[in-house]
Amino acid sequence: MNQNASSVVVESLVKRFGDFTAVDHVSFETRRGEIFGFLGPNGAGKSTTIRMLCGLLQPTSGRAQVAGFDVARQPDAVRQRIGYMSQKFSLYNDLRVGENLRFFAGLYNVDSEVLSERIHWALEMAGLAGREAALTGTLASGWKQRLALGCAVLHRPPILFLDEPTSGVDPISRRQFWDLIHRMAAEGVTVFVTTHYMDEAEYCNRLALIHRGQLVALGTPTELKQRQMKGELLLVEAEPLARAIEVLSSAPGVLDAAVFGNALHLVVPQAAPAIPALRRYLEERGLRVARLEAIEPTLEDVFVSLTSGRAEPGPEGN
Repeated sequence: MNQNASSVVVESLVKRFGDFTAVDHVSFETRRGEIFGFLGPNGAGKSTTIRMLCGLLQPTSGRAQVAGFDVARQPDAVRQRIGYMSQKFSLYNDLRVGENLRFFAGLYNVDSEVLSERIHWALEMAGLAGREAALTGTLASGWKQRLALGCAVLHRPPILFLDEPTSGVDPISRRQFWDLIHRMAAEGVTVFVTTHYMDEAEYCNRLALIHRGQLVALGTPTELKQRQMKGELLLVEAEPLARAIEVLSSAPGVLDAAVFGNALHLVVPQAAPAIPALRRYLEERGLRVARLEAIEPTLEDVFVSLTSGRAEPGPEGN
C-alpha cells in the first residue's frame, strides 16, 4: 500500500472561531499501522483538530493531507477513505443491530458482493453474532461501542479516526476495545485517537500532547516520560496531607507539587539532594514523613509539568 494512502500529514494547522484560536499552528505526521494518540484535557482542541482532518470543518490556515488528499480542497475524497467514530457512537438507537450495520454499509458504498462477509465480520468483532435483531438502544455501552467501531470500518478504510471513543465506557470494555484497535493497527490500519485518559495513552505508539490548541510535546510514551519532565519526580507520603501540600508548595527547590491519591508528587531539579533537605523541611514543621523517594513519572506527571504555568483554557468545546 502506498504510504500516503494511510498517513496523516499536518503542517501549521490553525482554526479560529472569531477571536478565539482553538487550534494554534499544529504540525505532525502519522505512519502506516501506527496508533497515534492526541492527548489533552477537555477543551484543548482535540476534537476541533479531528473534525478538520475528517473534512468536516474548514481550517482557517495551514495544511493537512489525509490519505494523500487535502482536507480543505478535497474533503469528499478524504471522507471516502477514512473511518470515523465519535464519543457518542453515532448509532441509531431505534434501529436493530443488523439495520445499523446495513445503513452504514450503504453510506460507505460497501460492495454488495462483500456486504454479507463484512457484516458477519462486524458482528463477530463486536461480540453480537446472533443478536442482529436486538434493538441498538437496549445494548450496554460496551456493546454499542464495538458495534459503532464495526460500522465505522465496514468499508475497510486505511485510516481510522476515533474521537474520545471510550468516554463513559466501563474499564473492562475499554480494555477490550483497545485490544481490537491493536489488531487493526497490526493489519496496517492507521489509527488516530483522541483521549483525555492518561492511562489509555500508554496504549498508543506515539503521542501528541495538546494544551490550549498548541502541541506541547510529541513522542512515544517512554520518550515523553524520559525527556519531557522539567526536573525529577519525588513521591511523598506525609501526615496531615493537606498541611503537607501547603508547606511543600512553597518549599525551596520545589518546582511543582500535586496530590496523587494519599500521596504527593513533587517536581524538583535533582532528586538526590532534595530528598534529605525536604525531609528535614517537613519534620521541622511538625509533619510526619512516612515515605519520601524518587519515582518514575507517569504521563500525567509529564503533562502537568509541561502545562503548569500556562494560561487557563478558553471557551472551547474540545
